Amino acid sequence: MSQPVPMITKDGRFAYEAAGDPGAIPLIFLHGIGGAARAWRRQLANFGDRFRAIAWDMPGYGGSAPLASVSIAALAEALQQFIEQLGVSGPVLIGHSIGGMIVQRWLVQFPKLARAVVLAQTSPAFGKADGDWQKSFVAARLGPLERGETMKSLAPSLVKELVGDDPDPNGMELARECMGSVPEASYRAMMLALIGFDQRSTLGNISVPTLLLSGSKDNNAPAPMMAKTATFIPGAEYVELAGVGHLANLERPGAFDGALARFLNSLATKA
Repeated sequence: MSQPVPMITKDGRFAYEAAGDPGAIPLIFLHGIGGAARAWRRQLANFGDRFRAIAWDMPGYGGSAPLASVSIAALAEALQQFIEQLGVSGPVLIGHSIGGMIVQRWLVQFPKLARAVVLAQTSPAFGKADGDWQKSFVAARLGPLERGETMKSLAPSLVKELVGDDPDPNGMELARECMGSVPEASYRAMMLALIGFDQRSTLGNISVPTLLLSGSKDNNAPAPMMAKTATFIPGAEYVELAGVGHLANLERPGAFDGALARFLNSLATKA
């Protein structure tokens, strides 16, 4: 396996981890709200043998500079700036949760630049700011911080409610460590950035090979919703991982990596 190495872009704005031959096809992994670049270390090690495997720290996470104003559109623009800093072309983008939302928004602006995309346990919409479910979702996650909890103290319970059956113990330890180290300001800003996100009308315009990957026990991005989303994307492939919650690459890394490997292999046979 090719072991990931922490790095930083030339302009100093983005921290990331990478493994593999710089000349190989780039895979870029985008983490969720409670994640970090290091949440993808197993994937970087596994796929670094064949690809240039890269995981960024989103703006405001790890060593990446925060944005002055956080929105999904601004994060998509930051992703493009990150790709340009790396100097890579034709990447495969693998976006988990909010990372998948960023990829969807990025595709609107740059529809032909990706070789393929993977939308993992994500949604094409979050809904209106005044919706009861949306208000409840945000309140449940920000309320404890308002009452004096910290990300570190909340991490065990937050991670526990995200996962499905028999999660990998090492993956769960890493998930808690990542969640506990998210800056509170970044967590708040990312939660609020979800409000109003809606790319449902642009799904039909996605023109690159697409895999939608869900977990059967995921309550944040339910499998039936993701299966329906796949029907709106031309030629999209849909895979559901049984017993998996919202953190597939950490809960069941073997199943996640297997699904991703099959998709990447199918791209190679079509090339």
